[in-house]
This record gives sequence, C-alpha cells and structure tokens, in this order.
Amino acid sequence: MPKSTFFNLPEDKKEKIMDAAINEFAGYSYHRASINRIVEKSGIAKGSFYQYFEDKKDLFKYILEVSGQKKLEYLNGVLADIENLSFFNLLRELYTGGVKFTRENPRLAEIGYRFIKEKDRDLKEQLMEESMAKSNRFFGELLMKGIKQGDIDPDIDVELVAHILTNMSIWVSELFIKELKVEDDMEIMALIDKMLYVIENGIKSKKEGK
Repeated sequence: MPKSTFFNLPEDKKEKIMDAAINEFAGYSYHRASINRIVEKSGIAKGSFYQYFEDKKDLFKYILEVSGQKKLEYLNGVLADIENLSFFNLLRELYTGGVKFTRENPRLAEIGYRFIKEKDRDLKEQLMEESMAKSNRFFGELLMKGIKQGDIDPDIDVELVAHILTNMSIWVSELFIKELKVEDDMEIMALIDKMLYVIENGIKSKKEGK
C-alpha cells in the first residue's frame, strides 16, 4: 500500500501520479516499466516517489487494487439485485458487466492483459494471491447460495468450481475484448450465453443410453 504521505497529497497531484503510472504499466510490461518515466510525466522528483511508495511493486500492487475496486463498484448494480437472480442469471450478468467494464476502461484492461502474460510466476503469485482469494471466496458464496436455491448440484467441489469460475472471468474479458475485439453488445451476450450453456449443462451427451 502507498505510504500516508501519498494519501495526504492534494487530489490533483495524486491523480497526476496515478495517471502517469497507469499509462506506463499499460504501455510496458511490469519489468520494462520505468519509475524514471513515471516521475518525469507526473512532474515529481524521483526521491519524492520513494516517499509515496516503497518501490515499483508497491505502486503496481496499488494500481491492481484500485482497478479491482473500480470493477466492483461498476458491478454494484448487479450485486444489489443478487437476491432476485438465479445463480446462472447472476453469473451471466457478472460476466457481461466484467466485459463491459474492460471495454470502457482500456488502460486498466491492458495492464491486466500484460500481467496475465507475465512470465515471472513468483511475481504473479505475490500480486494476485490476495485478489484471487477474494474472487474465489466470492464465487464460493454464490455457489453455496445456488446450492440452497436448488440451482447447483450439492455434490460439486465448491472450492474447485469457484477457482474455475475465477479463472473464467479473466478469460472472458481477455478472449472477447482483446482477441476477438467484439464490439456489439448483443454479440458479447451471445458468446457469454454459449459459455454459460457449457457451465450449466456440461459436455456429456444427453441422448438416452449415453
């Protein structure tokens, strides 16, 4: 987390530093990103940077946390209606909202894509451990709710399925927006529905005798 000196800065100065940092990490991988460029573009001395953050990793971790919080706020409308949705309808809304958030926040999305492709496994584990754990817990709670509602098979391994859903949420945004470059909302919904059909029904043949 940033030091208290960063949070005590005027809002416009904090925003300028964050904007420069987000641009840097969106344009370069973590290891190629430069503190020198960040301080130059944000108009602060390099010594001041270390008064605000421990190091580059501290800054990057904070950006990931800010991005995650913004996405959660974006999805609040869906979460507020959680009691009125079945498990699979809720999952559909969450994945769709995640895709739209990605499209509307391209710099944050680019940072995420670069980090997903990061080859430094130790770094990824350090920085993603907490966010992945939070996501797994969130999906685990949804699955337990789905079991109580009768939407989900009670014999599933909740922890395993929650982990799969977390990784699929990352995959959905990356595949649909980065690789396929889908722009039409109806097309996005159709692709998500195809994926959710497999989640809900599996791939085993439903023909009699199979």
